[in-house]
Amino acid sequence: MAEVSGAAGNSVVRTLIPARIDRLPWSRFHTRMVLALGVAWILDGLEITVASSVADTLTKPETLHMSSTAVGLVATVYLAGEVVGALLFGNLSDRLGRRKLFLVTLAIYLIGSGLTALTLGSGAGWVLFLYLTRFIAGMGIGGEYAAVNSAIDELIPARYRGRVDIAVNGTYWAGAVIGTIGTYILLNHMSLSVGWRLGFLIGPVLGVVILFVRRHLPESPRWQIMHGHAEDAEQSIAEIERDVAAAGVTVPPVDESRAMEIKPAEQIGYVALTRVLFREYPSRAILGASLMISQSFLYNAIFFTYTLVLGKFYDVPSSSTPIYLIAFAVGNLIGPLAIGHLFDTLGRRTMISGTYIISGALLAISAGLFYAGVLNAITQTLCWCVIFFFASAGASSAYLTVSEIFPLEVRAKAIAVFFAIAQCFGALGPVIYGALIGDGSAPVRLFIGYLFAALIMIAGGVIARVLAVDAEGKSLEDVALPLAATRRGAAIEG
Repeated sequence: MAEVSGAAGNSVVRTLIPARIDRLPWSRFHTRMVLALGVAWILDGLEITVASSVADTLTKPETLHMSSTAVGLVATVYLAGEVVGALLFGNLSDRLGRRKLFLVTLAIYLIGSGLTALTLGSGAGWVLFLYLTRFIAGMGIGGEYAAVNSAIDELIPARYRGRVDIAVNGTYWAGAVIGTIGTYILLNHMSLSVGWRLGFLIGPVLGVVILFVRRHLPESPRWQIMHGHAEDAEQSIAEIERDVAAAGVTVPPVDESRAMEIKPAEQIGYVALTRVLFREYPSRAILGASLMISQSFLYNAIFFTYTLVLGKFYDVPSSSTPIYLIAFAVGNLIGPLAIGHLFDTLGRRTMISGTYIISGALLAISAGLFYAGVLNAITQTLCWCVIFFFASAGASSAYLTVSEIFPLEVRAKAIAVFFAIAQCFGALGPVIYGALIGDGSAPVRLFIGYLFAALIMIAGGVIARVLAVDAEGKSLEDVALPLAATRRGAAIEG
């Protein structure tokens, strides 16, 4: 229950809501919630893979007859939409609530991606229409990252938070597998003019189903209580507790000593967020930026140029590259699912630094093997599978980190800011490595590029070893005390 004292408009609320959420056993409610919200990463992986798979198709006369440069701009516009969407909807999620935004952002994605399939002609007007629809779809997915990560962290009991976040973020690669298989079938068994359009409808079909599931999820009680909606918060947590109990799971008693006193704070914009990050949490800001930038650079550099490496250095025909991409994606998917629980048991510091440093070291070794000429297309792909088994869990932990180490009132905005920073740096990867690959006549350049990426990952791991927050098993409020809490001093940079 929430107890209110003080004059209206200046109330101090004593609440047990965070403790009530964290003491809950795992139940079908949590499973349903993770499935409904976690689909965001599947959709992003699916969208990017579909766009990459149909890129060559869009240059054909029977489709849109676009130039290679114009097709390349499609991915850039989508990524730009993600950045804008993350910043815009991240702010709105902190202001208006998680539930409103994870419904709105999914709807925006559905509209954008659905309209992409309605690009009917090849003229300049239709090309602009295509760019607009990709930007809208990107905005929806970017907003999903901010709103959904916040909601998952705030609704998952503390002892499960690490493994759930790691697994959910890793499902990006399940989307990549679905997108690769789907477009491969569509483009090889249907006319190109129809197949590429149906490829962009795979995500919306899945999204429509999930939208109905999300409608039945409650608002985050943590967000409600910290924003002065005590009665609504009580209704939401009571609904969750009833759902858990209805599954026949015993709900343990609440530890009364975990009660908090809060006074809802004013709304905080991005300028105030900057002060919070760099005045109160400077080392955490450095940690979040380092982890997000290093993983984004590595992934964009390797994944978006891998088909070029297969073609230029190993003479793999473009029609066969989806097979290698599926293997690459499977390695990325297995890693977070297999070792995600260790982030809750061995701890954040050990696992984050370990996955970054191990993946960087393995990349350096594989770079040497590549330069020595002892790899072929299959063994190179196997190397990537092993490297990204660890790197994928590390990349997922970057999103986990920035979503749990800052106060609730700025959580979605913080996720959005670090996501935007990562995307901007990540966008440099394909350009740089595309130039290093060239016509495939100078492997030494790519070898040096691989070593550079390895050093970036290792540096990210070293920074994590020094600055990581030991958040395993801890309530979010113990990791970063809300700005609304009446006693905050002990939590700063704690």
